[in-house]
Amino acid sequence: MGNVISGAPNKIPLYGMVLAGGKSVRMGQDKSVINWHGKEQRYYMAGLLRNVCDEVYISCRPEQVSGIDKNYNTLADNYPGGGPLVGILSAFKKAPGAAWLVTACDLPLLDLATLQYLIAHRDTTCMATAYKSSFDDLPEPLITIWEPQSYELLQAHIADGYTCPRKALIRNEKMVKIILPPDPDALINANTPGDADRVKELLTKRG
Repeated sequence: MGNVISGAPNKIPLYGMVLAGGKSVRMGQDKSVINWHGKEQRYYMAGLLRNVCDEVYISCRPEQVSGIDKNYNTLADNYPGGGPLVGILSAFKKAPGAAWLVTACDLPLLDLATLQYLIAHRDTTCMATAYKSSFDDLPEPLITIWEPQSYELLQAHIADGYTCPRKALIRNEKMVKIILPPDPDALINANTPGDADRVKELLTKRG
């Protein structure tokens, strides 16, 4: 499905991954299980990705695997350390020949149209295609298509002591395609109770 969204077949498979392994310290509860749309957010996000990706996985810490619905594929972190970069590297270790559409689990306003727009503007010659955040004008690494050629670059990035995937995009900016989101609100993160209140208001307004 994901390979024909842009209008032409693509030989590189597009896999999807929901990053759900964070400890949600600022939120005070597991962000991946918050019910924004009638089901746990990690499952809602996986459902969105299933519309546009060949395979979809929920990324998590090893101890979380047993608590995830068996109807969903899981991908346990198998790199030392933590954070989203470990999840992305674990994905490439599993399928280095695939491109990975990586999304954070804390994007309650992310919708199918935003995913389709990203895929339609994908550049497979770049290391990644990413949205520019309307909040700080920096690339948003956790709703990004990471191409296979980014694997070695990310490995080098973490070997240099960096753990932030956004920093990887900034360091390699000439190899990244940056686009503006059709709906900036779709990139809103719900990391804190205050963020959650704001999202609730926006969802209520949208009906």
